[in-house]
Amino acid sequence: MSRVVLIVGLLLSVAVSSSSQQRPLLTDDIDITPPGSLEISAGVDFFQRSKFPLSGINGDLTRVGDIRVKTGLAPNVEIQIEGTLQNFVSINSMGPSAIPLTVTGNSTNDWDDFIISAKVKLRNETRYVPAIGMKFGYQMPNTDQAKGIGTNQINIFSKIILQKRFARRANYSRFTVFGNIGLGIMTAPLERFTQNDVFLYGIAGNYRVNDRVSIVGEVNGRANMRSGGAPLGTESLSQLRIGTQIRASGLRFDTAGIIGLTKQSPQSGFTFGVTYVTPVILKPAN
Repeated sequence: MSRVVLIVGLLLSVAVSSSSQQRPLLTDDIDITPPGSLEISAGVDFFQRSKFPLSGINGDLTRVGDIRVKTGLAPNVEIQIEGTLQNFVSINSMGPSAIPLTVTGNSTNDWDDFIISAKVKLRNETRYVPAIGMKFGYQMPNTDQAKGIGTNQINIFSKIILQKRFARRANYSRFTVFGNIGLGIMTAPLERFTQNDVFLYGIAGNYRVNDRVSIVGEVNGRANMRSGGAPLGTESLSQLRIGTQIRASGLRFDTAGIIGLTKQSPQSGFTFGVTYVTPVILKPAN
């Protein structure tokens, strides 16, 4: 409990002006990409001692081409596509697999299960009340489960977004805190007509040091709500991220260290990426 209190306190103390789900964070904020513009992010993630309970694989995961593309359809509506072009696992050990595998040697790789979603801003913040929005979407079954990384299942989710800015300046806010709570409906890969409804959560903060540099942090994950153990492939996952964003030459560079907080989460890792927001190139319909 003391560890949780410390983490939450840290996030609240470093809790900025940001666009939705800005790298290197996973928690969504409330802001909408300008209509007609594209926000394009790409990055590389590395996780030590990643676990894949469905296949029994344990190893170091490298995610190459972690892509996030967003565009505003209206001042309060945004659509997003996100996923990784290739996941590579350097296998440290292999336990019993619950599914047939085509893995040979000490490594495996596969596409990611891409996510398509929409975010709606429901109300702006006031002096005492945070901004409120919601996000909903689904995860497509792009992976080949026989390669031991993805589950090749359709999962859907919805969540509420809250955000509050503090210490406003002329053109930005020094502090912003934002959080998500929601529900994920995950298909159980091994059990017919079965799903696991998991609790989704995230609390994040961003402290803007100056016009170019921000310090960011979050705790983000999902929690199994079943009284017994979660079906394989739907276990509780959570991680702590602390990092920076640096704005230069019209781009936003980011990096963060990662610590796993649950038994099935990767032990540690880091991420690096870059984001570019285009001018208006997709003229919204009248």
